[in-house]
Amino acid sequence: MAVALLRSPNMEPVTSAQEPAPGLVTPIPAPPSGPEAAPASGAAAGVSQARPPAAEFTPDEQVNIWVYEQVNRSVVNITTRGYQGDRVLLFEAPSEGEGSGMILDRQGHVLTNFHVVDGAKQIQVTLFDGNTYDARLVGQDPATDVAVIKIDAPADSLFPVVFGNSTQLRVGQRVFAIGNPFGLERTLTTGIIASLNRSLPSRRSGRSLKSIIQIDAAINPGNSGGPLLDSHARLIGMNTAIASKTGESAGVGFAIPVGTIARIVPQLLHEGKVRRPEAGIVRVYQTDKGLLVATLSPGGPAERAGLRGPKVTRQQKRQGPFVYEYQTVDRSAADLIVAVDGKPAKTADEFLDAIESKRPGEQVTITVVRGGQEVQVPLVLDASE
Repeated sequence: MAVALLRSPNMEPVTSAQEPAPGLVTPIPAPPSGPEAAPASGAAAGVSQARPPAAEFTPDEQVNIWVYEQVNRSVVNITTRGYQGDRVLLFEAPSEGEGSGMILDRQGHVLTNFHVVDGAKQIQVTLFDGNTYDARLVGQDPATDVAVIKIDAPADSLFPVVFGNSTQLRVGQRVFAIGNPFGLERTLTTGIIASLNRSLPSRRSGRSLKSIIQIDAAINPGNSGGPLLDSHARLIGMNTAIASKTGESAGVGFAIPVGTIARIVPQLLHEGKVRRPEAGIVRVYQTDKGLLVATLSPGGPAERAGLRGPKVTRQQKRQGPFVYEYQTVDRSAADLIVAVDGKPAKTADEFLDAIESKRPGEQVTITVVRGGQEVQVPLVLDASE
């Protein structure tokens, strides 16, 4: 079964606790707790209204209505235009795509998936009131599939989402997804959390997206970048992909947790990218016993710390009047990484997770096997460019 991203071209199928970032969220009233506490149907989003007659809606329906009315004005429709093909050979054709996004603040910052805006030459955002604005890219992080764009819209037309917490989620918990499947604006679907801590392959970085939330709420092409909400109308994730053989919902959807988003967004707003800690290890061979160092960054943290790669020997060989140069590579001389700060690292993902849990400038201890013995190598991390 394939994992499909939810950007919709031409409308066709296709974990640590964080406090809300200052300036990105605004408080909202508490959710209804019973049949006498929910707002009336049709009320404006984000505005508490008189409760509906108790007999008109069930308690579950009242929660659904309330969540939608609190958040629907925060959800935007994103359309992109670009080109496919080879511009050098003049074999290119215009391409269009659609996705979803959500308002981060009253300055016009909009959160969405990186794959929604990847390669776009023009980005437009349509708000709940039908007004459309040109958007520019502020920052992007392909490794986590997160991007921030910005529009110049009146502050009174912008209704920011409220950040929740993704560290206390439970399988079976009720969730709400709002987005623009197939261009149908601000569509609500409901379901439950089907599983937690899933991993998804990243198309751009070659790594896996971690701590992914699996849901059974129906999401389809065009839902990418839309919010996943809890029963308190708080953001707990961003819908990003589905597992499907047809490209349409099969009840297996995936969302990036809000804990990841809360770590990434401030960096995108201030620097346009994410600066991650860098160990200076360019390439490794994954073995049953650990990670064999293949290439070190010249002058990088690992080389400065004394980590060893393969031994390369250059030699010359004379054959008649000609002299040939060749090199031999002895991989047995390379260090075998088995742990970071005492935590086993048997895969590249495990190693990178351990490194990226730190900050540039911090020190980690790399445990390697060298000459049949374990050696502890202290290493000070650089900042990635």
